Amino acid sequence: MDNQELVAQLVANARQALAEFEHYTQEQVDACVNAVLDAFGAHAEELAREAVEETRLGDLAAKIEKNAGSPAGIHHALDGKKSVGIIGYDEENKLALVAKPKGIMCSVAPCTNPNVTAIFNAAYALKGRNVLIVAPHPRAKKSTLHTVQIMNDALAALGAPKNLLQCIEEPSIECTQLLMQASDVIIATGGAAMVRSAYSSGHPAFGVGPGNVQTIIDKGFNYKEAAEQIVAGRSYDNGLICAGNQSAIYPAADEAEFLAAMKEAGAYYVSDDETVQKFRTALFPDGRHINSKLVGQYPKDIADAAGVEIPEWTRIILLKVDKANAGAKDALCAEKMCPVTIAIAVDSFEEGVAVAKANLLYEGAGHSAVVHTYDDKKAEYAGVELPVSRLLVNQPGIFAANPALANGLNPTSTLGCGSWGNNSISENLTYEHLINISRIAWIKQ
Repeated sequence: MDNQELVAQLVANARQALAEFEHYTQEQVDACVNAVLDAFGAHAEELAREAVEETRLGDLAAKIEKNAGSPAGIHHALDGKKSVGIIGYDEENKLALVAKPKGIMCSVAPCTNPNVTAIFNAAYALKGRNVLIVAPHPRAKKSTLHTVQIMNDALAALGAPKNLLQCIEEPSIECTQLLMQASDVIIATGGAAMVRSAYSSGHPAFGVGPGNVQTIIDKGFNYKEAAEQIVAGRSYDNGLICAGNQSAIYPAADEAEFLAAMKEAGAYYVSDDETVQKFRTALFPDGRHINSKLVGQYPKDIADAAGVEIPEWTRIILLKVDKANAGAKDALCAEKMCPVTIAIAVDSFEEGVAVAKANLLYEGAGHSAVVHTYDDKKAEYAGVELPVSRLLVNQPGIFAANPALANGLNPTSTLGCGSWGNNSISENLTYEHLINISRIAWIKQ
């Protein structure tokens, strides 16, 4: 069977499943969602181990934590939410809101997060009475397929329609592109080229943009607390999370105190130009694009590639960058999908915001940023000035996807970056983006 025949069969299966599923009640839909979440959670560690073994990316402990924690976050986000039939009334404007499925969802899953991408998109698609076809990354096809099979087994035990969830077993660029062209809606969580392809497919698409989360530390903040959160956010899953902290922009007047806190948290600081250049060359061989061999690797692997010895206790590598070189003047100011962060000293919070903005406009505009401050007005200032969809206050960058429900953002694996990132939404994707809403309108009295 060639790719065209395969996609035609997948879509035909999906259409039949959709015709059956759209008649499900809210209770039946929620039962399906809960079943896939529970099944995924029960296999969290197994899937994490498979993902690391197959992709050779990231950190096992972090992937287990992500897999185990994601179902709880989704449960909480969806609990009690209506997605079938009349879901609300606008009494003032005399409107009734009716939810309806959007149809066949195509989920383009990355090799960096092969498990959680599948569970998030499956749960949100099912919540809206949609069907989902997953196009895995070739490097993660076994792990992604197994994830979908586990969810399908749970649905089969409920007697749900067959083929609510499907997965391409032997993925290729051609097959994924054909699937995007044949689906009703696309959720593209992957590289820039794949996101552009999704938007040019002729169908509605939800994409993501590159992350380059800038972190600004206000003078007088608890540097120990900030350092622990920065190191935690940057080291998590060996830096694969797009919302991991990419910089530490700190008060120059308190440099010794801040750097001491970073070292205590596990950051190995490199300040001499020659050694920083070694890391720069290893990370960005052509001066612009990240070395794919270092993505998702451990600090020692990165140091070895640079020809530098680092202590065994190193959780992240912290490289000095001068504020005069912020933005496009230094490749290190771009996204680094590994446990490497840059340190930039500034003379004021406002200057820190300007440096962060320059770095974001170089890469990562529309994604996220972090401020550590006790002054809400300064947080609001940063939120107004920075071109980001999410500004986190006193949290690790990875909380942009809302682990542990620490803030009010929707838990997701798809962080929209708005028009800055050439995306259709500037918020976290959830089930509400995957339903059509009809409005019944009466004459206003």
